[in-house]
Amino acid sequence: MALSSFDFQQARVKQVLFKSRLRSVLYGVREAEPTLFSYADNALGQWIQTSLRPELGNLPAVHELERTVQQMLRTGQDLATRYQRGQIEEARTGLDQINTYADQIEAQLVNLETSAH
Repeated sequence: MALSSFDFQQARVKQVLFKSRLRSVLYGVREAEPTLFSYADNALGQWIQTSLRPELGNLPAVHELERTVQQMLRTGQDLATRYQRGQIEEARTGLDQINTYADQIEAQLVNLETSAH
């Protein structure tokens, strides 16, 4: 089954959801659950594994996307750890790096969406 624009829109929503949850952690609204930073448990990571890989897994761009998502998750985990250690301003400033990863992920999704059609 070919991926549709809707599938890629779902991936974008999953990305925004991660950023929102991370922001909630760094502003003390919620606890940082380990699953938030796990590629296997991350909604975008799951989408890549179950939807994107079966259709476009042979493309190098899929591997690049996986790497970017994993880097974003590691950075998010580092920021949550800093927050827990009381380095609150440093942790919140790190959201800029998360936004940089999000921009890269968006560009990669656009590239892959073009490849899918």
